[in-house]
Amino acid sequence: MNQRLTHLSRRAGRDAVERLTHLPETAWCSAKHYALKRFDRPGGPIDDAVLETVLAQYPETDVVFVHIGLSDIKTALQENPYDAITEKLDATFESVLAPGFTRSFRETGVFDIQETPPELGAFSSLFFEDATYRTPDPLHSILVDGPYRFDGCGFRDTFSPDGPYGQLSADNVLYLNIGTPWLISTQLHYVERVCDVPYAETVEIEGELTVDGTTERITQRNYTKNNYLYFWNRRGLRDDMVAAGVMDHYVLNGLNVMGMRAGEMEAFLTERIDEDPYYLVR
Repeated sequence: MNQRLTHLSRRAGRDAVERLTHLPETAWCSAKHYALKRFDRPGGPIDDAVLETVLAQYPETDVVFVHIGLSDIKTALQENPYDAITEKLDATFESVLAPGFTRSFRETGVFDIQETPPELGAFSSLFFEDATYRTPDPLHSILVDGPYRFDGCGFRDTFSPDGPYGQLSADNVLYLNIGTPWLISTQLHYVERVCDVPYAETVEIEGELTVDGTTERITQRNYTKNNYLYFWNRRGLRDDMVAAGVMDHYVLNGLNVMGMRAGEMEAFLTERIDEDPYYLVR
């Protein structure tokens, strides 16, 4: 595949050589994450009404973007986790959005919006069958069940302010993590892009996009970074945002539920990144 590095305009005046004093801290942040992945998390059953009460904390909210951990939901609700959580989400929100990501496009260069299944998470694989709309992004597509759309957005530059993730921030869309062990939010990639962090670059990836049986050649702009050295400090970010009132965090007998709005999160994180460009990954 042809991937050409494209330096963003705000970086034009930066020195060619970056100081590397941040590396021990960012590497330790990554090591902690991979160690935590090896440990089981205790959890137990909860009453349905408890989770419903948490979801009811967001009145007059029509749109939600969810990251879902079905295993923890199954432990908590003691029933089919996909059916149980989608029933609760559909009863609360008009439109439910979820990731439909297909990172294999970086290698294969092939993406069919109707036929290529999501590759990240059991929930997305199941939600793919229920979604009524999918954005034509071959790497970070968004699945939608409901009337919410991205009219007027550009789709060839994934994390551009003019793209879908820019719209989510402008609309201050609610993000919910339910049953995830730590903070998960693709919106963090968008924040890294608009803040022009020094450890991420934008690349161009060429390939084929098929929509309704029609195939075209495209060039998709997306991010690249060393995830082993620059992994988000998910627990630290969660704790900072909770302390600042930007995020709600509930623990329901071991079931994590986190809620934050895209625009408010961007504003909070932008201030921190202006003070420390490596804030997200320390």
